[in-house]
Amino acid sequence: MALLDDVKGELAAIENDSPAAKMAQASTMMRFGGGLRPMNNQAVIRAQFDSLQAATWLQGTIAAYFQKEATVSRITRQTPNGTVQRYDLLVERGATALALQAGLLDRRMRLVKGLSADIVGGNIAQIKAAWRGAFLARGAISDPGKASYLEIICPSHETALALQGAARRLGISAKARQLRSSERVTLRDPDAIERMLILMGAPHSAREWTGKRSDGEARGKANRLANFDDANMRRSAKAAAEASEKVRRAFEVLGDDMPENLKVAGRLRLDHADASLEELGRLAEPPITKDAIAGRIRRLLQLADKTEKARRQS
Repeated sequence: MALLDDVKGELAAIENDSPAAKMAQASTMMRFGGGLRPMNNQAVIRAQFDSLQAATWLQGTIAAYFQKEATVSRITRQTPNGTVQRYDLLVERGATALALQAGLLDRRMRLVKGLSADIVGGNIAQIKAAWRGAFLARGAISDPGKASYLEIICPSHETALALQGAARRLGISAKARQLRSSERVTLRDPDAIERMLILMGAPHSAREWTGKRSDGEARGKANRLANFDDANMRRSAKAAAEASEKVRRAFEVLGDDMPENLKVAGRLRLDHADASLEELGRLAEPPITKDAIAGRIRRLLQLADKTEKARRQS
């Protein structure tokens, strides 16, 4: 959660956007955070966030650009994973007028199912702001060392499609999908995630995420190599032990009735039970290749099998 908090903190601290971009971000935050709804027989705008900075940014923007008053309160809930804090933004007076201004309602007073036409058809700064607002409201990002993703939970299928189209205008491929009855827009490609973080206005978090991801991948690769080497060592040790047992049995069957070169190879195997074939080859006098030592041990075992069969038949 620390990295996600850092990303949202960096995004909420942006101050140099144009008024149109700020209004697009505020509209998207209201839409993805909750939106217009009835409460106590009146229409209100209610939006909930996991970031206090996001909630206070929206509160200030609503006052400065829409001339409406919003209150922010903290809500604490107990979950199986512990205590969770959320920040609830509420606009009671003038909520319907605010919804019209922000594009949550169309001119016929109907709820907009996706994002307003002013945002979808707006300039690139508004598109970036819309993605920033959606992420502040319902965004998540993977922890370093895990499968890469950047994901936004959407309030409707139409908002997911609108956000997907907005990403396309930014040159980024995002996938809209339904998961456990919720609509989501997801980025999986690490380069696309880094670029989206930068476009939304979080370059410092983008560098941190990329750096930690690279470190995690390097550690993961090192662990996989270590596990691979360890598995190889265990397999080699098991094979050497089995070979030693077979050679010991061959010596019992053949006694001294075997060629000298096969006897030397077999004795090396018995004297150095944990050594690899390559190491046995280096121990031979004179040194020979691992293929040569393997061939001699194989012929020794074949000779013992042949001798044992002949004895059983006689």
